[in-house]
Amino acid sequence: MSEQPSNDPFEECELSPDAILGTHTFEDVLFTDETETPVKVLTGETPAHSQASVDEARAFAAGIDSDTPHIALPASVEAQIETASKPYTAAVFFHFKATGSLKRHHAYHAAYKSDTFSVEFEADYESGDLTITVEEDYQPERNTT
Repeated sequence: MSEQPSNDPFEECELSPDAILGTHTFEDVLFTDETETPVKVLTGETPAHSQASVDEARAFAAGIDSDTPHIALPASVEAQIETASKPYTAAVFFHFKATGSLKRHHAYHAAYKSDTFSVEFEADYESGDLTITVEEDYQPERNTT
């Protein structure tokens, strides 16, 4: 006896679709011009590798070759120092660092991959806010008789 795969995109999620339906804003989660960067103690200057603009970060995130849109998140000062990296990193728009939990990450991912929901986001790099809107697409059943 074989089991049919489920059509429920939320089958393996801990959250139901109700937890993410509507518009949710995650404040101060994106890379901004005010993102903290390291400073050399002796000179008081920010290292060249940690100097970056929002436009540069946005272009970097948009340039990721993926079917899922990416956003620019701030990199920790520790990561910037240890890896001599830029002050931003790219991640999918519903990444747990932006949405605050793995449960939300999985739920947004399920909705994004599903034909049942429409998912849109707005990344406001001026304020650092990320807004995600999830709506259920009502598709009336067709009469095939």
